Amino acid sequence: MSRATPAKNRITAAVRARNAAGQGAFVPFLVLGDPDFETSLMLAQTLADNGADALELGFAFSDPPADGPVIQRADERALAAGMTPAKAFDLIEALHRTHAIPVSLLVYYNLVLQFGVDAFYRRAAAVGVDAVLVADLPPEHAKDAVEAARSHGVAPVFLASELSPPERLERIAALAEGYIYALARVGVTGEQTDVDPNLSAALDRMRAATDLPLLAGFGIGGPEQALAARRAGADGVIVGSAIVRRVAAHLDDRDAMRDAVAEIASTLAAAAHTTL
Repeated sequence: MSRATPAKNRITAAVRARNAAGQGAFVPFLVLGDPDFETSLMLAQTLADNGADALELGFAFSDPPADGPVIQRADERALAAGMTPAKAFDLIEALHRTHAIPVSLLVYYNLVLQFGVDAFYRRAAAVGVDAVLVADLPPEHAKDAVEAARSHGVAPVFLASELSPPERLERIAALAEGYIYALARVGVTGEQTDVDPNLSAALDRMRAATDLPLLAGFGIGGPEQALAARRAGADGVIVGSAIVRRVAAHLDDRDAMRDAVAEIASTLAAAAHTTL
């Protein structure tokens, strides 16, 4: 088993609270700065007001290998609007002035290196970030990032999938805190009509290696997939493309964008929070 996660980790606590009631956690995703700073802040606040137990927030990156076309275009919009890691941290700081919701970041390691590894996690902690997943950083090469994260009280998060062998799961369990990002399917982000039939067995193997919450993401496109992931054994779901698609569909109408994001978030939250 992994070493105990610090009790102060708010994402772990939020998931555990839902699970104690027989429910799953709902963690929606946005790219920070998409389509611009102020609108992105409004959308993060909207998600927090419509059922999110925590937020996963992405730093815009020009070449995101784990992301499908919907998130890639969101990255492009954010970068075109002038978003930088420094401004992304400012946005999180602004969010936490009005909403105390737990936050996990999804970033790519080049951004962490450019910012400075220790400086990145120091700034993350200062603005209230609870966890960081570096999507392209394998656990075998994560020593510096994990040490910096832990030194600043930020949980290092790792991906695991049905392809992860037992020895890799053990390595992940030894390093991870907060939660495990369990891939609902192998590939890139994007909505799917079905959850991978192997997800339940994969979650069982992960649970044998760690006592951390297992949050399923990649391919959770609607309430049916959210429920299916929960029934497969996930402690909660992370949903990105289904939400970001609503942003892209209303770029010319900020109010309609907010309403569309609120609607899909409420629907997904209700599914994730269904008592099983």
